[in-house]
Amino acid sequence: MQLLQELGEEAKLIAGGQSLIPLMKMRLARPAALIDINHIPGLSGIERHDGEIRLGALARHADIEASSVAAAIPIVHDCAAGIADIQVRNQGTIGGSIAEADPSGDWGAVLLTLETLVRSFGPQGERTVTLEEFIQDAYTTVLGHDELVREVIVRIPPKHSGGAFVAFKRSAPVYATANAAVQLTLGDKDTCKDVRIVLGCVGLMAIRAREAEAELRGRPLTGKALQAAGEAARAAAEPQGDLRGSADYKRVLIGALVKRAIGIAARRARGEQVEAGHEYAAR
Repeated sequence: MQLLQELGEEAKLIAGGQSLIPLMKMRLARPAALIDINHIPGLSGIERHDGEIRLGALARHADIEASSVAAAIPIVHDCAAGIADIQVRNQGTIGGSIAEADPSGDWGAVLLTLETLVRSFGPQGERTVTLEEFIQDAYTTVLGHDELVREVIVRIPPKHSGGAFVAFKRSAPVYATANAAVQLTLGDKDTCKDVRIVLGCVGLMAIRAREAEAELRGRPLTGKALQAAGEAARAAAEPQGDLRGSADYKRVLIGALVKRAIGIAARRARGEQVEAGHEYAAR
């Protein structure tokens, strides 16, 4: 913190470098100084405590993928195991991903389906805010220049809960064309007691698909209900056409991904072991 204050706003923190270094290569970021935080002790742990999983800011994606603690929330494992390629997962950190607030990143969509807090510290002390409060816009957070993310705290969902993250992309190193994160809890008679659905890569920020959630909440998870939720997700999406596909294509894709994620989340909530994660166009 002292170095940040001394070097001023042109200095940047670096840990895994998987977000900042590409921006520097494209000349979109030109920091006057880099401050390596990799050697700060106590920031890389993955711990379970009092109904929460605490992911230290320097926890690598690969560490989370391999963690038996993080595996208690399958949607978290889905995300960590599919980010880019193994080189990126071995270097990239969850703290860096959250602090960058890249709207095409995977963690934002996944963690917004869960009760997630971000704890940071700086010259004024420590503060904790919800992830919804932390991310204010694309590439914009409440984090001050002289603040550092300490940890990401995720509340473990209740019994009979399941989640799934499904992303569709052309190859491992590129951003997804679209992705869908679903976390739900089943009630009596296999009805959907509660659900959160978040859409990624189809808007300027991750989109909470509340109308899609309303199509499921309090109802049996029938094919008709999943179809209605998929249609509502399509309506909520705000995609832009680009090299990954046209806007119309992305709307169709996001509807299909949401239905698939709901199905996997429901099966997991019933206790089934089901694979989910990133899918590639060439498969």
